Order: sequence, then C-alpha cells, then structure tokens
Amino acid sequence: MIDQTLIQQMNRQSALRGLDPDRLPVFRERLAGAALAGRLAEYEEVIAVISFFVDRFLASVPGDPIVILISDDQGHVLTFKGNASIIDTVKMLGIVEGVRFDDEIGINALDLCLRYGEPVRLSGEDHYQRVLHRIACCTAPVFDGQSGRILCTLSFMTDVSVEHPHLLALLCTMTDSVERELQLRRQNTQLQILNQVLLDTKYYGVLITDASGTVVEMNGHLQDALDLDDRQAEAWIGSSIFGMEEIGERFRGVILRQEACVGAELSIAVGGAPRHYLLDVVPIYDRASTLVRVVGSLRDITEMKSTEELLRNTEKLVFAGQVAVSIAHEIRNPLTTVKGMLQLAGRETKPLHYGMMMSELERMNLIVSEFMILGKPQAVRFREERCLPILQEVLGIFEIQATMNGIVIRRDFVRDLPIRCDRNQIKQALLNLLKNAMEALPYGGEIEIRLDEVDGCQRIRIADDGEGMTEEVLRRLGEPFHTTRPDGNGLGFMIVRRIVDAHRGRIAIRSEKGSGTAVEIFLPIGSGPADEGDRFA
Repeated sequence: MIDQTLIQQMNRQSALRGLDPDRLPVFRERLAGAALAGRLAEYEEVIAVISFFVDRFLASVPGDPIVILISDDQGHVLTFKGNASIIDTVKMLGIVEGVRFDDEIGINALDLCLRYGEPVRLSGEDHYQRVLHRIACCTAPVFDGQSGRILCTLSFMTDVSVEHPHLLALLCTMTDSVERELQLRRQNTQLQILNQVLLDTKYYGVLITDASGTVVEMNGHLQDALDLDDRQAEAWIGSSIFGMEEIGERFRGVILRQEACVGAELSIAVGGAPRHYLLDVVPIYDRASTLVRVVGSLRDITEMKSTEELLRNTEKLVFAGQVAVSIAHEIRNPLTTVKGMLQLAGRETKPLHYGMMMSELERMNLIVSEFMILGKPQAVRFREERCLPILQEVLGIFEIQATMNGIVIRRDFVRDLPIRCDRNQIKQALLNLLKNAMEALPYGGEIEIRLDEVDGCQRIRIADDGEGMTEEVLRRLGEPFHTTRPDGNGLGFMIVRRIVDAHRGRIAIRSEKGSGTAVEIFLPIGSGPADEGDRFA
C-alpha cells in the first residue's frame, strides 16, 4: 500500500543519492528510432483499445488541462493523449516518447505502480523535484487477463489546482474497461481461430448456428456433402435450422431440450439418391454458462455403409458356401444313382417322358453345381469356343420347360464370334439368366435372344416382356439371399456375375416395372480375328 510514510522515505533516499530537487528529472534510458517503432508495433492493439476509452473521456471534459500517458510494462512512455499545449509543456520537462520512468529520476507514480502492481496517486509536494510540485499524477496498471502480469500502465497528469478527488477512481474504472475489452478481443480471436479451423476442415461439413437456431456459417465441405449450389447455400445463411428435416431435428434437441447428439446416423436424399451421414451437434457456452453457438459436424459415410454392406454380404456368402457344399454332397450321391438307374431302365423299357425326366435330372445337377461354386473355387479351363453352339445347347435344355409355361423364344443370331471361356460356366450363366426370365413370365410371354457384336465384344442379349423390376430391386440385384421369389435363394444372379467377372466381361441390365427386363453380357473376343465370325441373317 502506497502511503505518506513510503513517499517520505523514498524522497529521503533521493536526497541521499544526491539528486538536486531544483533540477528537471534526468531520464537515463530512452527508446528511440527502430526500438521505439518496434515497441509501438507490439502494443498497437493495446494502444488502440486504450485510445478508444481515452478519447471518449477527453471528449467529455474538453479544455481541461489533462495529459494522458500510455507506457509499456517496463515504464517506457509510448504515446500521449490530451490537450496539445499541455502535452508540449510536459515535453519541456523532458517527458517525451520513449523515456523510461524508474526510481533513478526520483519518486514517480508510474514506477511505483509497476513496482507494487496497484494504482498510485502523487500530488504536489509528494514529488521530489520542485518543478513537479504543481502537478498531480495518477497511474493505474492494466493487467493481462490470461497471465495476470502487468501489460502496461495508464497515467493522468494535471495541474493540482484542478485535480478532482475522484480522478484515480475514474482512472481505475477506465483500466477495468480496457482489461475487459482486451480479454474479449482475445476470446473473439480464439473463437475466430477455432471457427476457421472448423470451417477449413476437409473431412467434415460444418454448420454453425446461434443460440436460437439461426444458421450463421457453413463450410464448403458441407455444401459439397449436401450437393448445395451457391444460391442454395446462401439461402441457408440467416434461416432457421429447425426447418431442415433430419439435421434440424437434431439441432432442436440440443438447443431446446439439451439433448446430447454424438454420432447420430442420418439418411438424406441427395440428388435423388439416399446418402448416409454421421452428425455431431455440440453446444458452445460462454463463461456465464450462456449458450452462444451450436456447432454441427457432418461426415458422409455412404461409402463406409456400402463397405459394411459388402462385408455382411461376404459373411453371408461364406456361410452360404459352407452350407452349399454340405447340401451338394448329400444331393449329388442319390442324384447320380437315380440318373444311372433311369438310363439303365431307359435302354430296356423306354419309359414315358424319358427325355423330359433326363432333362430335369440334368437341370438338378446344374443346380447342385451352383452350390458347389459357392462353396469353393472351381477350376476354370479357358478354351477358344464359339458362342452359338453353347447357346444352342442351353436352349435345348431350357426350351421344353419354356414351352410348358407358354413362353415363346425368339432368336436373332446376327454374329457368332470366338471367345475364350470355360464352356460349362458360360452355359450355367446363360441358363440362370433364362430361368430368371422365365420366372418373370408366370402367365407366359416372349423371351428374345440376340447374338451380335458390340464394341469389339461378343454380346449375348436376353430380354423378356415380363413384370420388370423396381429401382430398389435392381440396385440390390446380386446380393446373396436377396430375392423377390417365394421359392428363390438370391444366389442365381450373383453366380452369373461372378462367372462373367472371371471371364473379364461385363453385364448391363435395363428394367422397368411392368415393361420387362433386358440383360446383356459382353465377353471379350478370343484370339481368332473378329472378321472370321459367322454371320446370320
């Protein structure tokens, strides 16, 4: 605490050091040139904040002989504020920009303030030098709200004849305001940095609202994730988040009901297709525990969900394979016996419908082979073959059943080309597609089969005029155990796709509900030149 006893003691010490009270204060240290410019640059924001409050104060007391000094944390005068003529008078006393107030010049309020960390008032004869006996000086520290150290000082100098008793109290009020403003600016800067970090992330879409749910900002990644054009994104800013379906409901829970929202899975239609997202919504509170912002981060997990679905399908496939091998072995043994006995009886008695029974047994054998493909990899033997003989063999097996179901098969063989393939696997793939086409025609109809060349590939096109498929069924085509047939197993098309992939071919499917389905298989042409293929009218 600065009291009169301390002031008198310090004045006695000044006399013992040989300071002449009749001379002007002599400043032993001064910042000049680049050093002063550097210090001013360092304190630029602090000076700007202090100047705002000082200018408002000076405007309220125009003409009063008051000079205001701003110093750094070492006591160097940085700048002056106040009446220009009074500032000139102060400078005549040697108090100019850059000089440092310390105890070497005699007792002064600025040095005491820095030394004891509290407001100080010296008036008249409190000063050691007689030239300062007409001056009253009040100095208050400005503290750094983060570190607690003195950041700078603010001093009022005026004539003792006009000194107001509450001048020091007014000065302390001003420094409190400066400290709050500097702290607020620092918080705003930190918030802006955090805000920028959030908005600049390349991995999350970020959406920020105020406490009432009004959108104040979003980043480009959110715009991309939700497929918003610039006009739509601008329309979101300033609008209520509550009207935005799935996302808005999560924000409503956080803002109005204080519910947690971490890792919420959303499904939102974007561009006509469903996409999957993970949403976190985090409330931001100030020191008074008042909600100031709500930040939502949105991550597109559509690919991850697709991968998870693929893994689930793979697990199903592994299980199906294990079951299939077991079933296939159990069926194949009695099937071989029945087929052998029927062939033996056929030579002697020629039973009725012998050909049909043998055909059905052969088809059962093919079904068992499908199970075997699921259970373990099959040895694929590629040879150069022609498509037409393979297709004709398949039709020989399939036509009887088609006729019994009232189905007409139309052939359009334009060009037959050599392909490198495993004959049995291609037969199986074609038979599965023909069986699917037949199942789409429960009341009869037409199946068109076309053989031609497209884009340097042998194309086999199988089209029916049946019931067709919806977009959802078409999208899930090929998933294990996904079927629309009561007696289906969902494995047929998956096997077709696996066979075609093994032959480095591709499949194209077009289907419309109520209009039928067309499946096209494209197989690479074999080693034989393309122009050697047979042509058909």
